[in-house]
Amino acid sequence: MEQSPEAVLSQNLDQGERLLWSGKPLDGVRLRSQDLFLLPFSLIWGGFAIFWEYSVITHPRNGDGSTGLFMSLWGIPFVCIGLYLIFGRFFADAYNRSRTFYGVTNERIIILSGIFSRQVKSLQLRTLSDISLNQGSGDVGTITFGPSQNTMNIFMPSGSWPGAARYAPPSFDLIERPKEVYNIIRQAQKGASEVKSS
Repeated sequence: MEQSPEAVLSQNLDQGERLLWSGKPLDGVRLRSQDLFLLPFSLIWGGFAIFWEYSVITHPRNGDGSTGLFMSLWGIPFVCIGLYLIFGRFFADAYNRSRTFYGVTNERIIILSGIFSRQVKSLQLRTLSDISLNQGSGDVGTITFGPSQNTMNIFMPSGSWPGAARYAPPSFDLIERPKEVYNIIRQAQKGASEVKSS
């Protein structure tokens, strides 16, 4: 039975900490704006790799009529990468989002994620400076914490390639009603600042 975000996040709260909002990214395979670049690139890469491997296997290169073993093996990693870029990254991204939970407390932002092990990222509200809201269609959007995205993250969403998340700023990715969540965060920041000043 799948646990609710509130139940999962409550296990990670400190004493006296209150959960103001909890949620998770949308489930399933999702197309993103980055796919305008990635889809043509992945089709070119994958198409060329598959064509290369097919040509090596079906057209002998050696004088004795056999296909060179090295040439046959050489193309396999490129075919695998191509297939991952065309299909696999969508399912990797969806699976990563299914294991991700977001929370806003009176003290911090919490992001729980991880495919093989649970990773907890905490951002203190008092020291959090840059917060940006990117609201798409259908009342779904992303709230990003920290500086704007770097070049790698623009072309490779954090969940779509192993290790890509370490280059991306923390975010509440593909959440529903992002404007409401953004307002909760801003209000919580004011409360955290007032507590600090008093």
